[in-house]
Amino acid sequence: MNDTIYIDLNSCFAAIEQQSRPMLRGRPVAITNRITPNACIIAASYEAKARGIKVGMRRMEASTICPDLIFAETEPSKYIFVHNKLKRIMQDYSADVTMKSIDEGVINLAAAPPHIKTRNRAEIGQEIKQRLLTEVGDYMRCNVGISSNRFLAKLAAELHKPDGLDEITPDNQRTIFAKLKLTDLPGINMRMERRLNAVSIYTPLQFLDADEDTLVKLVCKSIDGSKWYQRLRGIEVDDYVSDIKSVGRQYVLESRHLTREETRARILHLSEDVGYRLRSKRLYARGVYVWTYGYDDIYSHKSTILKRAINTDRDICNCASQLFLNLPSPVRIIGITLYKLQKEADAQLTIYQKQIDRAESVCAAIDKINYRFGSRKVHSAASHGTEHVKTKIPFGSTRYLDHSIT
Repeated sequence: MNDTIYIDLNSCFAAIEQQSRPMLRGRPVAITNRITPNACIIAASYEAKARGIKVGMRRMEASTICPDLIFAETEPSKYIFVHNKLKRIMQDYSADVTMKSIDEGVINLAAAPPHIKTRNRAEIGQEIKQRLLTEVGDYMRCNVGISSNRFLAKLAAELHKPDGLDEITPDNQRTIFAKLKLTDLPGINMRMERRLNAVSIYTPLQFLDADEDTLVKLVCKSIDGSKWYQRLRGIEVDDYVSDIKSVGRQYVLESRHLTREETRARILHLSEDVGYRLRSKRLYARGVYVWTYGYDDIYSHKSTILKRAINTDRDICNCASQLFLNLPSPVRIIGITLYKLQKEADAQLTIYQKQIDRAESVCAAIDKINYRFGSRKVHSAASHGTEHVKTKIPFGSTRYLDHSIT
């Protein structure tokens, strides 16, 4: 039974800007995190794509290719608003909805109420498309894919962009696969393609016809081969939520002429950000990792494993600041990652327990204020003057979108 519906917003960030600003409609638009000459394009409208603009291009290069290209800086609050509207629409059809990213989600109709379960799947998909236009905006489009598992539903959603609606069934799967390349399949990159080619699998149909032993022993050399065997046959193997292994942030510095102290302030800003994210998931960290990427393309890093798990801004900032002092400058990119995460504070008390408890209470109070009134309404004096260090809106994870991180 085709109980999986995959929704994918088309050119999400650019479309949202065109929806909110009608003067941008029908024009080539590129979205960047900052309006600077070397900023990378993170999204482009279909009008821009038709002129040769690609995600990842630098602003200067894109302007040369398309002189009338309009650049817009990201406004995360808009994208989170649309993300939440889409999620609510999807939840009207099933209690089991998973947002795969800010602009993609999956509906499991196996958990739908009876009056939804019995409806035609393509009819539901068309209704969702219409509701997106009515409830979000008439410039919003999405692709809808329908199949028996997430993999095939996502593939169906990618067949006819923009604004497509496709269903993959046992009756049409081979016909669809015959028109595709291996790298058209979700999750098949060039490396995986080479591994398949090494055992004479060159097409999606040959992949589908391969026996399980070949995929396990020769291609993947792990249980992943069995997962691919099942995935291709419409069996659900991707319905799981992975544990959080690390929490991190990076930032491209706006100038190479920043002083050491100015760069340190930005490290502290990132530290406060990852601290908030860590606490939003009720986690503690034992590992702190700080890294930089220089203008000379040299990657430098320092890390430490702490005797006591931490989650307060004070502890994270102090640790990151000490690690940063041992890294070279000037740098182009800075980053911090918290790892070795655990769900509970250390059971063993210390002689400093009162100070630790007090610091955690202060952080909890600050988090409540920032959640209610907006990101960084309260922050340390050491990170003052870094308000422009915006959080990048996440493409691949929605873990923190419910915690007012903008």
